[in-house]
Amino acid sequence: MEQTVRGGKLMWDLRERSVRELNYYLHHNAVKNGITEVQIFNPDGAHHIAVGLDAPIKVDILGNAGYFVGGMNKQAHITVHGNVGWSVAENIMSGVVRVKGYASECAGASGHGGLLVIEKDASSRCGISMKGNDIVVGGSVGHFSAFMAQAGHLVVCGNAGDGLGDSLYEAVIYVRGEIRSLGADAQEEPMAEDDYKTLAALLEKAGFKHHPEDFKRIASAKKLYHWNAEHYQEY
Repeated sequence: MEQTVRGGKLMWDLRERSVRELNYYLHHNAVKNGITEVQIFNPDGAHHIAVGLDAPIKVDILGNAGYFVGGMNKQAHITVHGNVGWSVAENIMSGVVRVKGYASECAGASGHGGLLVIEKDASSRCGISMKGNDIVVGGSVGHFSAFMAQAGHLVVCGNAGDGLGDSLYEAVIYVRGEIRSLGADAQEEPMAEDDYKTLAALLEKAGFKHHPEDFKRIASAKKLYHWNAEHYQEY
């Protein structure tokens, strides 16, 4: 097919053409054909929708998506008008991925840049091994979120589960609600002026109207940074 194209807008029905064909078109033909907006119909939980995009285009996925939607995104602004499975926006490099519903495990894992917004809850391991991306969750996150996060920010407007920030490096977590427990080497610290500015900017980008003063800052105590042989690495 060529699915319908009107005035720079592509409309693609996944019941008519596959995800593989969609991604090939987005990678090789979208910019060449002057596409600036894409609407994807009937995603029906399919995996790998709109992965590996590298163009400043707007993509709307009209329904629920499966695993790895928006993975490795560069530049594109992707909105999922539903829920998503594992690993939304994994290894995101830039641009924005927004989920209007709920997200399963490992949301935004290993991202190097860009912004992931989840308007409702995210499951466990949200933001594991972040390397510079920002994640804003409108609801709560599950256990071991931001595990081994190295850079970037995780903002949780609801509550956090067990083991939050276990083995953190330089990433910073802001939590508005209750924290069930902190992971190894994570600690609550006073909010500084830069924290309020950073948090206010992230909340504004995400479209949430919470007050930065209502959040707690969680960061690394840095005790895991060096091997302590004399004390058998006990803390």
